[in-house]
Amino acid sequence: MQKANVRFFNWFVIVLMVLFFVSCTSPGASGSALSSAEAPIQLSDLDVTTGQTIYVPAYSEMYIARDRTLDLAVTLTVHNTDFDHPIILTSVRYYDTQGQLLREYLAEPRQLAPLAATDFFVDANEQSGGLGTNFIVEWVAEQPVFEPIVEAIMLNTSNNQGISLTSPGRVINQIAPQDE
Repeated sequence: MQKANVRFFNWFVIVLMVLFFVSCTSPGASGSALSSAEAPIQLSDLDVTTGQTIYVPAYSEMYIARDRTLDLAVTLTVHNTDFDHPIILTSVRYYDTQGQLLREYLAEPRQLAPLAATDFFVDANEQSGGLGTNFIVEWVAEQPVFEPIVEAIMLNTSNNQGISLTSPGRVINQIAPQDE
C-alpha cells in the first residue's frame, strides 16, 4: 500500500512540474503565427472597399482670461465599432493652428480589431500647436464596416480645478463601399 502512495505522489509531482513548465512558456514560443492585429500590414496587399478621412478639432490650450490661456492635454481616441471586422488606420496626423503638420503618429498602417480602441496623446506641456489644433485620421477596411467613433478629449486638472471637454470627429472624405 505504501508503494502505491509513493508512486501516486511521484506521478502527482511530475504532473505538477510539467504543468508549471508549460505555463511558464511565452505565448510566442508555442509556434503559433502572429495574430492579425500584430502582423505587418501592406496597403498594396489589401482589397480596400471602404474608408474615411476624419477631421477632429482639438484644443491644446484655451483662454481663461483675455490674455491668459490654460494648457490642455489632448487624447485622440479611435474606437472600432464593428462587431466582426477590423479596420486599418493608415494615418493619424496632428496639425497646429496654422495648419502645419506637427506629428505623424503612425510609421506604418495599424490594424484595429473588432470593438478595439487605440489612442494618441499630446502632453499639456507640448504647446507648439496653439488654440486651434486638429487631427486628420484616415482609415480603410476590406469589407463594409460600421464607422469608427473618433474623438478628442482635452483635460487639465491643475490647481485643484478640473476642466475637460470632448470634440467629435467629422468625416471630410468617404470611400464608398463597392456594389457587388
